[in-house]
Amino acid sequence: MPSSDKCASRRSDPIVVIGAGVGGLSAALSLAAAGERVLVLEKEAQPGGKMRQVDGVDAGPTVLTLAWVFEEIFAKAGTRLSDHVRLTRQEVLARHFWRDGTVLDLFADPDKSAQAIRETSGDQGAREFRAFSDRARRLFDAFLGPMMLTPRPSLPRLVSTVLAQPRLMRDMGLGRSLEGLLRNSFTDPRLRQLFGRYATYVGGDPSKTPALYALIWHAEEQGVWAVDGGLSALAAAMSRQIEACGGEIRYDATVAEIETDGHAASGVRLHDDSRIKASRVIFNGDPRALAVGALGNSVRSAVGRLAEKPRSLSARVWAFSAKVEGPPICHHNVFFRSDPGPEFADIASGRATFDPTLYVCAEDRGGTLPPPARERFEIIINAPPLSSQPPDTEDFAQCLTRTFETLRAFDVSFDRAPPASALTTQAEFETLFPASLGSLYGQSPHGFTSALSRPTARSRIPGLYLCGGGVHPGPGVPMAALSGTHAAGAIMQDQTSTSRSHPMAMRGGTSTGSARTGNVPSRSSPS
Repeated sequence: MPSSDKCASRRSDPIVVIGAGVGGLSAALSLAAAGERVLVLEKEAQPGGKMRQVDGVDAGPTVLTLAWVFEEIFAKAGTRLSDHVRLTRQEVLARHFWRDGTVLDLFADPDKSAQAIRETSGDQGAREFRAFSDRARRLFDAFLGPMMLTPRPSLPRLVSTVLAQPRLMRDMGLGRSLEGLLRNSFTDPRLRQLFGRYATYVGGDPSKTPALYALIWHAEEQGVWAVDGGLSALAAAMSRQIEACGGEIRYDATVAEIETDGHAASGVRLHDDSRIKASRVIFNGDPRALAVGALGNSVRSAVGRLAEKPRSLSARVWAFSAKVEGPPICHHNVFFRSDPGPEFADIASGRATFDPTLYVCAEDRGGTLPPPARERFEIIINAPPLSSQPPDTEDFAQCLTRTFETLRAFDVSFDRAPPASALTTQAEFETLFPASLGSLYGQSPHGFTSALSRPTARSRIPGLYLCGGGVHPGPGVPMAALSGTHAAGAIMQDQTSTSRSHPMAMRGGTSTGSARTGNVPSRSSPS
């Protein structure tokens, strides 16, 4: 547990965090551990944001990668991640199925992955896989610091990074999409399809997402962990630690407006018209909500013209319990359609593909206990956001048919069909995450400079800060958590600079060795 002086409250004016998603929790825990008075306001009855459950089944993110991000966040509070949640590293990262009968596992051990690919795609496929993995590693290592860990990335700094390592120019595939890069990387179209799906991790179409996103593979190759109780258990652990550090979390507390004094943030007004004075406010929600005035007209300028930017993919998500029969599945499974092209063309046109690629998470597999007879499952189908034209009008019965008929083609069947309450649609995501248009990943990742155009921790309004998957460094559980540390760091730096009447650069971070990271330096961002 943290020491009492480290978690002692210093100010009467709290830092208000709107939203208890992983970004807001990360920011709140970092600030509470530094001794700041923190108040988190969450409109739902539990923490987690997109790390949510439906009837006891996780219905949000399922893949935990880059566990060191959370180890460092908990270390700031003087405790260890492993003291709060049980993680099981997955030997099989994911199992992939094709209609031609191919089943391919990718492993935490790269040699095992190469051997599995050799068995399905021959020696050439194995060589191509190793070359692609090396490329992904170089890209990840090169851009971890100047892109992901920096609070505010800049094009000049990225150019300097590339110029210092000339090979990166070729690795990045400048001007090429991820699909284009994979076309030149793999002879086997199944491998192109497999690694192309990583574009959907940031809500993109592989034919339009920059080739740079190949680095996502290395993030997953470093390790995938199953969390006992699901990722919602991680959110609960973070919320408990915030309270242990003296922070406060209020649930069922909906913020109607972020107030300003005409220049800077001055507080928030809740739906019951009560007000909380705060000169420092962190918004952990889709930043588009600010741009469209969902949090009041006085903060519409906080993120510029974001409302006009195209949106990333949405999804239809099933969360249910059932008995399953069919081929052996593991924790993470992907059932591929024969040709990915038409599916993304349909999504771009706002239509539902009858024969989609399906991601299936068997939530009770891969942990410390054997799965029960009736297991928990989450199925994710990529879908257009609500902004697509014409609007997608698929009803529950149609989605039920196309989901489970697709799985039956792989000989996967369940003993009962899930009820309508088990399905979350784009419209329901819009209700859960207002002004998102149902998009799960913020603005679209399409275009070479898309990663540089996201809002960063400091908004255009003094005292109003941002975090979450729609904010730099982008979507995904560890990236959203990093956005929270960026927001906390910005607040600490700004109040230090203000107290000394001049800007002052500060760098934070300690060495936090662990069973997962070993004795490596902290990768914490500048604060």
